[in-house]
Amino acid sequence: MDEHNTPQRLLILVGSPRRDGNSATLGEAVRAGAEAAGSEATLLYLDDYLQHFLGDCRRCRREDGECSLQDNFRSLLFDHFLPADGVVFCSPVYWYGPSAQMKAFFDRGFCYYAASYPQGASVLARMAGKRIGLVLASEETYPGVGLGIIHQVQEYTRYIEGAFVGVVQGAGNRRGEVRHDPRQPLVEARKLGEHFFTRHYSDYRLATVRKTQVWN
Repeated sequence: MDEHNTPQRLLILVGSPRRDGNSATLGEAVRAGAEAAGSEATLLYLDDYLQHFLGDCRRCRREDGECSLQDNFRSLLFDHFLPADGVVFCSPVYWYGPSAQMKAFFDRGFCYYAASYPQGASVLARMAGKRIGLVLASEETYPGVGLGIIHQVQEYTRYIEGAFVGVVQGAGNRRGEVRHDPRQPLVEARKLGEHFFTRHYSDYRLATVRKTQVWN
């Protein structure tokens, strides 16, 4: 909790439609850890909100500036994403990239932070400064399987001037099989949720003033 004893809000977005899949299993572990730490945690499935990919905003934007695509993305963005203090993206690894639902989430945001949207500057301001985490589920266990997704989310986080505080990777093929990964990704996912708002984060620049040691 913050200094005013208000629970910090963590949004967990699952990019797989499988409610009992490995991404969802890991996301639930993140939620359990966050709630144990006193955070307000919400887990949502992107396919409940997204039914369309990004269109051509110059052609399909409504006259009042709103997106004309008929689904619940706007509600997801304004009611859940923008108010959150932190967000954990949970995705299966599909062809060494995120799920189509997860990619669409990032793309569709352009409709609302672009200069052509009347409140675009306000949306950008509310996007900024969030803590971001990533949870991946894959069939393959080699360490580089998720590097493309990690890089994308890391650069997204830098773009919004946020803090990319952690990655958890779990392996499994059948639904829920990630529980048997000997690397214990469910334990790590729970830790990510539990320490999400207190985990040490450092991202140095040449001009960064820093101590001569990392840990006290």
